[in-house]
Amino acid sequence: MRLLAAALLLVAPLGAAFYLPGLAPVSFCQEGEETESCKSLIELFVNRLDSVESVLPYEYDAFDFCQDKEEKRPSENLGQVLFGERIASSPYKFTFKKQETCKKVCTRSYDPGNSADKSKLAFLKKGMQLNYQHHCYKHTDENNLSCEGPPMEIPVEFTNKLNLVYTYSVTFEEKNSIKWASRWDYILESMPHTNIQWFSIMNSLVIVLFLSGMVAMIILRTLHKDIARYNQIDSSEDAQEEFGWKLVHGDVFRPPRKGMLLSVFLGQGTQIFIMTFITLFLACLGFLSPANRGALMTCAVVLWVLLGTPAGYVSARMYKTFRGEKWKTNVLLTALLCPGIVFADFFVMNLILWVKGSSAAIPFGTLVAILAMWFGISVPLTFVGAYFGFKEKPIEHPVRTNQIPRQIPEQSFFTKPLPGIIMGGILPFGCIFIQLFFILNSIWSHQMYYMFGFLFLVFIILLITCSEATVLLCYFHLCAEDYHWWWRSFLTSSFTAVYLFIYAVHYFFSKLQITGTASTILYFGYTMIMVLIFFLFTGTIGFFACFWFVSKIYSVVKVD
Repeated sequence: MRLLAAALLLVAPLGAAFYLPGLAPVSFCQEGEETESCKSLIELFVNRLDSVESVLPYEYDAFDFCQDKEEKRPSENLGQVLFGERIASSPYKFTFKKQETCKKVCTRSYDPGNSADKSKLAFLKKGMQLNYQHHCYKHTDENNLSCEGPPMEIPVEFTNKLNLVYTYSVTFEEKNSIKWASRWDYILESMPHTNIQWFSIMNSLVIVLFLSGMVAMIILRTLHKDIARYNQIDSSEDAQEEFGWKLVHGDVFRPPRKGMLLSVFLGQGTQIFIMTFITLFLACLGFLSPANRGALMTCAVVLWVLLGTPAGYVSARMYKTFRGEKWKTNVLLTALLCPGIVFADFFVMNLILWVKGSSAAIPFGTLVAILAMWFGISVPLTFVGAYFGFKEKPIEHPVRTNQIPRQIPEQSFFTKPLPGIIMGGILPFGCIFIQLFFILNSIWSHQMYYMFGFLFLVFIILLITCSEATVLLCYFHLCAEDYHWWWRSFLTSSFTAVYLFIYAVHYFFSKLQITGTASTILYFGYTMIMVLIFFLFTGTIGFFACFWFVSKIYSVVKVD
């Protein structure tokens, strides 16, 4: 009988070139023709085993497969560790251009009277039932092996001694049309077709054009007329003639409630925005190839750690603009609040993975290293940024703020806070939901995502859409004489994260076959981290777009 993990089949084509795209190729030659520049032995490395029915990946060694006598583990980067990559050498050794058919590697025997054997076989059977993609055949004669038999069956009741013979077959086919630089195409061709990606881009562009038209109409027609009319009114007629958004000029820059929390969110959102932009830009240039496992996550984590300075600066500067005085609390919350929530969620998820013995469980040493990077690098940099932020003068507003707040008139249903916030997140989400499907597929359905050019373009479209949608709704609310725009501008675009969560719930029940309480908790636990990051990112974009818009329109009207 033969039992071979699909992980081997997936990694086998890479055995001839474990080196990453962009690096020097490895030359192989036939046995007996070896030189310093080429070798005949092809080493096969194995990775973790995944299942579409479980979020829990397992190391190759977790199953009772054949082991390499001289096991070697290549060094793994931070991203690989965080994603649960566990690469190890295997006992499957190939010789260049040497065909092999049903070559025996080892035999695993299981005795029903041995509790350890029963436990190993039970775990193996559970892996098969959860579709960890084992390819099994039955060998009728161990001395005369054949790989053409029917699928293997392991008895439900383990009463007799059972022998499992592991074998492998190798076939070399010459492909003259495939260049070394294109050797990954056979994997990429199995990914979703680019036509769908172009449909996504066109869909997003239509939304952007619609919003741009609306904003242009407001700025070029309505707003331009408003400004011209306001500036032509004599000072003696101001009291009778003021209307619309000019009426609230004395309250529009009144500091918001909970300004401390808003400034902290803006600092963290700025950090996430810069990190995302640089990471996607480098990925577009090919520096973060998906073949270079873990490179994308490593780059993102390192950038986040190093970008504590802009987070502290933005948070401190905005908090000072909001007339806040508790600067110590501000800098501590900026450095610890949102990262602390993410780390707490991540730690709970990691505990579940530890209990389940999954390869995705982060080793204790790596957790300590992450904490050291957070408190040793990110937190001090945040303090440095906050120091310079508090040294700066508050952002000057174009109009003075009245001492007594103006009463806000009764609002219609569509200009009330909640309906506007709910509507504001729909269009930005419409720009990204197709790309979101592919991203979720790459995370949970173990597909390789490589279309970073499309993703970067959608990222830019998302920035424009969040900005325009927030500005549009902000203008309507100001015209309705509601000057509470600070938090509303943040929440309008950040509500896109709520739609992201709803879509993730839909994806879980309609696209995935995940079973088990632990896998469900892990899915939604990691989803909440994504939602929080997206909430801060989109909210910050909407806020600063609206802040620029409000400052601009009130700076060009004459106010006594």
